[in-house]
Amino acid sequence: MTLKDHKKHSIITRPAYGNFARNEWAIVGTPCGAIKSLADAVIEALSPAYKCAYVDASHAHSDAAETLPGRLAAGAVTAYTDQIQYHQFDLNKELNHFQFRQFFSDMDLVLVNGNHEQAKAQVVVIDPAKESSLQKRLSQLTNVQLFLLADTATEVFDFVKEAIPDWQRISILGLSETDKIINFFQGQLSQARPKLNGLVLAGGQSLRMGQDKGAMQWHGKEQRYFMADLLQEFTEEVFISCRAEQQAELDTNYKALPDTFTGLGPYGAILSAFREQPDAAWLVMACDLPLLNKATLQQLVNRRDSSSIATTFESPHDGFPEPLITIWEPKSYPVLLSFLSQGYTCPRKVLRNSDISMIKAFEPEALANVNTPEELERVEQILQEKKTLS
Repeated sequence: MTLKDHKKHSIITRPAYGNFARNEWAIVGTPCGAIKSLADAVIEALSPAYKCAYVDASHAHSDAAETLPGRLAAGAVTAYTDQIQYHQFDLNKELNHFQFRQFFSDMDLVLVNGNHEQAKAQVVVIDPAKESSLQKRLSQLTNVQLFLLADTATEVFDFVKEAIPDWQRISILGLSETDKIINFFQGQLSQARPKLNGLVLAGGQSLRMGQDKGAMQWHGKEQRYFMADLLQEFTEEVFISCRAEQQAELDTNYKALPDTFTGLGPYGAILSAFREQPDAAWLVMACDLPLLNKATLQQLVNRRDSSSIATTFESPHDGFPEPLITIWEPKSYPVLLSFLSQGYTCPRKVLRNSDISMIKAFEPEALANVNTPEELERVEQILQEKKTLS
């Protein structure tokens, strides 16, 4: 084998991050004060619905130890302060893009002062006062999505037109047209909403039940297929989660998604789904929900909050989140991995300790699952009653 043939690392799908997050824009081409004012206006308008962040750098330059805040001056690497109305971390270490992505992973929108930092998309301000500065940053204009004309500007600079051949296809607004700029970002975030896939959890060993729950038939076909069919109406792609040894027995008309995080139960199934498609949201559904119906799924999808890490139902039994009928957003992937790294594999624990959207089911009975023969008997009685009434 030659060095050219050798692949040292496994190839997996990477999330579509930029330098900080999935949705990030550097505002460049105008003084920092104008960038901050614009960022303030956009963040104020969008923050009720989206988690927003801002990235900047200080103009101050000093290597003197006495300029470090608090305990950092004494040699601490990290200092945390509960400021009552907000929380503050001070760090005395360099951060790279991998660490920034972890820190900003739950942000829906990151605005960046492009005079200091770069982002995967750009908003370019045409401002004669910063013309020479913008000319030096042409290499940073890799994905321009909006031009803004300062009050003293009448058209896009010629050197920008030369650097961006399709510049005429890019929208142009006035820097003072704040409402239209906000609408631009609102539209971008709406378009960037992650697609929704479905995942039927059918890889359990059903030890308490004594038989494979996914193969049981409550509605005229095996439950795993019934649930997959139910999800088709609400999601773009539907997969049946299974153990690797189960894959050969599944109907080839359905997409199988074998666990790649093994030995972790439903937790591993959810992680395996994100490993397959890290930029999709996943409507995860256990196969042992024989009373689940379209109305309940429709309620969950209608109430989906993609700004939270997950949208879930409140359990009618204990008031806690129901993790196995939940929409898990892409931003939950690093959260799940973080809990795993701390030794936790309980999806409910993740939901209870994270920013989620939890709703009450219109039909709490639809959330009933079946784990034991006794629960099976009760549910079969309910199903029989429903058939009689219909």
